[in-house]
Amino acid sequence: MRVGVYIDGFNLYYGGRGICGRSIAGWRWLDLRELAENLLRDQSGWVNTAIVRVVYCTARINGGDNPGGQHDQDVYLRALKASGSADELAMGNYVARTATAPLAVADRKKRPVLTRPAWPIMIQNGSGSNAPDSIFMVSVARREEKGSDVNVASHLLLDVLENQIDAAIVISNDSDLAFPVNAMRDRVPIGLVNPTPGYPAGKMNGAASDGVGQHWWYQLKPSDFIAAQLPVQVGKLVRPVGW
Repeated sequence: MRVGVYIDGFNLYYGGRGICGRSIAGWRWLDLRELAENLLRDQSGWVNTAIVRVVYCTARINGGDNPGGQHDQDVYLRALKASGSADELAMGNYVARTATAPLAVADRKKRPVLTRPAWPIMIQNGSGSNAPDSIFMVSVARREEKGSDVNVASHLLLDVLENQIDAAIVISNDSDLAFPVNAMRDRVPIGLVNPTPGYPAGKMNGAASDGVGQHWWYQLKPSDFIAAQLPVQVGKLVRPVGW
């Protein structure tokens, strides 16, 4: 059984920060192929398997905003190729923009709750009366990665439809992938791996028997990251400090 692995890089990275801890070292220098092999062995139940393709979909960080992050990411991307941990790096775009939105806080389920005026900060209308139903509008800098979900979907679809693989592992919790993932379950077994600490995206749930069957689901744990690390030095490339 030929297995392809398709990874949403930003979903995996920010999910890892939530699972392992932003300030914790020992999880970022991730060996993608080893992670996939561990999942395949421990979670899939598939037999006679071989990983034939690991596609890592990400975007380059803007060095103007984050030169340190850009340098560390560049070292990591080169290490992935040099070590054979990834067969293809599919690059999207990283954009910075200014957005305007209502001020809000998160509830227990991380849903936004609009912030309303209340003393000691209150809004008054033109007649001097309190306006407690007003909302605060704020302008914020947003840095967004664009294209990883499209690249994950595109490579998955092409490899299945061109008969390059017999099964797939998709590492992402992005509900935008629901259609391609669900459609491919009619053609090949798929292991869907949630790399975030949040609930699995409901649109990508299903039954192991859907379509061709043999599907499985898994949510990454800190031990999964720690158990799949590249060597500290890959050729001349050295793991960044704090990674």
